[in-house]
Amino acid sequence: MVITMTPVTLVGAKLARVGADFIFVGAASDCEACKLKNSCINLEAGRKYRILSVRNEAPHECPLHDSGVVAVEVIEPPLNAAVDARRAHEGSKFFFEAPRCEHADCIVRELCFPLGLKRGDRVTISKIVGEPDGGCALEMNLKVVEVRR
Repeated sequence: MVITMTPVTLVGAKLARVGADFIFVGAASDCEACKLKNSCINLEAGRKYRILSVRNEAPHECPLHDSGVVAVEVIEPPLNAAVDARRAHEGSKFFFEAPRCEHADCIVRELCFPLGLKRGDRVTISKIVGEPDGGCALEMNLKVVEVRR
């Protein structure tokens, strides 16, 4: 039996709701002197997280959040990404590479450059979502897939 630990972190009390997604951007300068910083900035910057549960405890004081912070359990949710159609098979594992694209205004850009994924991340395709809804992703023969790190 494999036991995995669900990360626990602190988020603003007003933002703490089950199912909410957020991108962890790292520590602010106000965090340096905080006694809770090790509990609060314990996630990887640039990653997307989803709140699984909110612990029922009184909020802790925070210089950034006027309502304080509360403890939450988080996971990295699956992400949709556009990948080369030749790689698009459920269960495939590979290192993520965004396609070469200079179109900053493309309607499917968020699929080619998904927030929370970085170049070189090892990912597994968990599901084939389908064809992109337009943009140059169609011309480049890309498929939309759900991936997990």
